[in-house]
This record gives sequence, C-alpha cells and structure tokens, in this order.
Amino acid sequence: MLSKNRRIFQVLLGVALIFGLFFVNPWLSLIGFAPLLVGITGFCPACYFLNRCSLPNR
Repeated sequence: MLSKNRRIFQVLLGVALIFGLFFVNPWLSLIGFAPLLVGITGFCPACYFLNRCSLPNR
C-alpha cells in the first residue's frame, strides 16, 4: 500500500505525462496511464507479478 502523498504524486505525474507526451506523439501518452492507475488504485502490478517491490509498505 502506498502512502497518501506518494499516491497523489503518482496521479499528478501520470496526468502530466499524458498531457505532455500527447503533443509529442499521442501513442507515447499511454505511458502516463501506468503511474496514474497505480496512484488511483494503490496497487502495483509489477510488484505483484514479479513478487518483489521496492516501494515501502505503509
């Protein structure tokens, strides 16, 4: 589980990547959905499927 501040940061980072990369190449803006979804749900699929996580548990 991510801390509240970390989740807010990831949502803002995701939104910034989506809008920022959209003007460069619309397909690149899809990269922003990864931190956006992790920030919204608090679930990191990479940590789950790889069975290791570098994020601190809170």
